[in-house]
Parts: sequence; C-alpha cells; structure tokens
Amino acid sequence: MARPANEDHGGSAPLAPVVPLAPTVPADVADVDFERFYRRELTAIVAVATAVAGHEHAEEIAQEALLRAHREWARIQRYDKPGAWVRRVAINLATSQRRRRASEARALARVAHRRSLPAPPPEVDGFWALVRELPPRQAAAIALHYLEDLSIADLAAVLDCAEGTAKAHLHKGRQALARRLATEEDR
Repeated sequence: MARPANEDHGGSAPLAPVVPLAPTVPADVADVDFERFYRRELTAIVAVATAVAGHEHAEEIAQEALLRAHREWARIQRYDKPGAWVRRVAINLATSQRRRRASEARALARVAHRRSLPAPPPEVDGFWALVRELPPRQAAAIALHYLEDLSIADLAAVLDCAEGTAKAHLHKGRQALARRLATEEDR
C-alpha cells in the first residue's frame, strides 16, 4: 500500500511535500496554437528582420526565430507576449548576421590591401580549363606535379594517400587529358 508523501517513516526524515506539476497542454492543441501564432506573427517578424538585417536574410532569420519558439513552445506560449520573445530572438539573430557580414567585409578589405598573390598558371590553349574538368584528385595530382614539380612521394604526402594511389591519380589524369586534347585537336 502506498504511503502518504508526508508520513513519518519510523524516525527517518519526512519526504518532501508533493508539488503538483504545472498543467500541460496536449501536443495536438499546442501544435494548433503554435500554427495560429506562426501565421499571425510571420509577416511582422520578417518585417522586423528586414529592417535590422536587410531583405536578403530576413525570411531566413524569421524562420529561425520561429523555429526556436516552436522548440520551446510549451514555455513560450505561457508568456504574456510570446510575439515579443520571438521578435527579440529575430533581432538578436539579425544583429549577429550584421556583425558577421561587417566582420567579413573588414577581412576582405584587409586582404584586398595586401600584396597581390602570384599569377595563376597561364592558360595554354585551354589546358588548365581541361584540368579543372577532371575529377578533383586527378586535377590536384596534375597541378601539383606540373606546377610545383612534386615527386610521387611528395604528391602522396600532399594528397594524403599511398604513393601507388597518387601515381594512379596522376596516370588517370594524364590519360583523360590526352583523350580530351586529342578530341580538341580533331575539332
């Protein structure tokens, strides 16, 4: 037989009082409530995000803010103004987005003022365009071998593969290039 929660159990400390749990909303009712909330608030939240972050990212920011509200809907729906909470989240996301874009712009400006990088390899009758059409590992093997004059061992180290695999990438790349160059000459 179950004992009452506050009954003394032979000299041991009494158990903590039973605290009733907060009433919960059935999941299907909560989903309907959130769906109504979503439809009612989406346009306004997109407008706020547009004002803070610009049109380009506004809808994505609004969706993310509403997704966060949905995840916490059991708690958020009990707020006096759940829309205010979502707007605050959207503003925070928009502000972060602006900061990130500004930081990226500053980084790009710093890089632009630096010394220019060495010129890429010259296009020799479209050769490097053909190399770019190869599978990535073959293209890398060709570029590293011919531009940097890497040995098979060094090529394998850079590609992080066995020497036999590096040799195979280089060989297959050469074969593919030979076929493509022959096709180009036939035109």
